Amino acid sequence: MTTDRATADLSDEASGIEVRPAAGHIGAEITGVDLAGDLDDAVIAAIRAAVLRWKVVFFRGQRLDHAGQVAFARRFGEPVAPRKRGGASPRDFPEIETTADRLELGGRFGMEHEEWLRRRRHTLLRGWHCDHGARVDPPMATILRAETVPPYGGDTTWSNLAAAYAGLSVPVREFVDGLRAEHRLGVGYQARPGDDAYVRHLLDHQVASLHPLVRVHPETGERILYVNGYYVEQIAGLSRAESGAILEMLLDQATRPEYTVRFRWEPGSVAFWDNRATIHLAPGDNAHLDLPRTMHRVMLAGDVPVGVDGKPSEPIVGTEPGRW
Repeated sequence: MTTDRATADLSDEASGIEVRPAAGHIGAEITGVDLAGDLDDAVIAAIRAAVLRWKVVFFRGQRLDHAGQVAFARRFGEPVAPRKRGGASPRDFPEIETTADRLELGGRFGMEHEEWLRRRRHTLLRGWHCDHGARVDPPMATILRAETVPPYGGDTTWSNLAAAYAGLSVPVREFVDGLRAEHRLGVGYQARPGDDAYVRHLLDHQVASLHPLVRVHPETGERILYVNGYYVEQIAGLSRAESGAILEMLLDQATRPEYTVRFRWEPGSVAFWDNRATIHLAPGDNAHLDLPRTMHRVMLAGDVPVGVDGKPSEPIVGTEPGRW
């Protein structure tokens, strides 16, 4: 295929937008659209198709405010309203979480933010996650808008879990197709010696579900290697030793560099990703810089995952479909 033909294939004639892939398996930048404008159905359909194809899409130079972000999100689904938000999130827009809230969390449990973050993500693989993966119905998608970003550092990375599954050998795919795993909030946390207020909080507010290790995407039909480092606790029916070894192998597979894309944020950037088919890694290189980074997140209500065998996920504790 020639370069001219490849470039032409990226344009959507019906919508007038252009979709430029950012990496071989995941990620594309969309240009030619003002997300704050009155978007017609063709543009919305083209964006939806790009999200399904590339798993995460990026827009730059957007002038969305809180109301505009929520309105844009509603074109693709129903925004959820998380019950627990911090002081930085806008009071008049319950659908929006502001990432600066995270800076408050360690202090609630007697820790500096850096220590709290280090205990939650003490290895690289522990940092990889989907949003609210311990729920029985994790969000279908997330739309994240950058307001203030540091001049360097603070990039986010995503990985394509459909490509990761396809990259497994046939015997391993057949083995994991029938397995289920427990996803539980806080399993990656390394507790402080002695009394730890955050551990007590986790025990008092447990959230856990039994998800298929391979879920079938409800729109594309793709098989998704449904693993992440932050929530996955144990593969059902296996010993701890067996489960640990297999999960480590699968997480290594899910985060191989060829399945990932990394995005350099700018003020006005927007990332829109399929939370059913990706995991992402928040930046770990900016906590020591003392530079502001303010992002606003809207999540869309999701469905209950279904495995290859047609069986849905099951709630264990602290979660039920549709209840936030």
